[in-house]
Amino acid sequence: MNTNFQLDSLDRKILNVLTENARTPFLEIARECGVSGAAIHQRVKKMEQAGIIQKATLKLSPQALGYFTCAFIGIQINLTTTRTHEEVFEKIKQIPEIVECHHITGKYSLLAKIYTHNNEHLKQIIVDKIQSIPEITFTETFISLEEGFIRSLIPEA
Repeated sequence: MNTNFQLDSLDRKILNVLTENARTPFLEIARECGVSGAAIHQRVKKMEQAGIIQKATLKLSPQALGYFTCAFIGIQINLTTTRTHEEVFEKIKQIPEIVECHHITGKYSLLAKIYTHNNEHLKQIIVDKIQSIPEITFTETFISLEEGFIRSLIPEA
């Protein structure tokens, strides 16, 4: 990863378009930016090599798939060893409803984002799969009422 890579205004335009729709053809981006398709291709390659663009992904709608409850769970671990933390993380990783998990500072060791069909399903996952992990001493759940926004970080000039 190249940490010295400097984004210019064209790079930012390209990133704005691609973060809205990663499947936008380079020629369409080129027309919008007033440059050649080859220039867009070259810029995108450079940003990939610099580690700015990691991968293009498909965003699925949890609601369209029947997952109507989104929650965040703070997970406290009884940390006897560093291995304990890694073992719990690996067990959490095996729960398919958990779509993100962050190592955090503060009261909790981990913060997990989870999608479930409903609140009853959420309760089942928490009790049967998360709290049943012996090293987990405490959890706190925050149910999302509505996703306000989500965006990619594109730094200003």
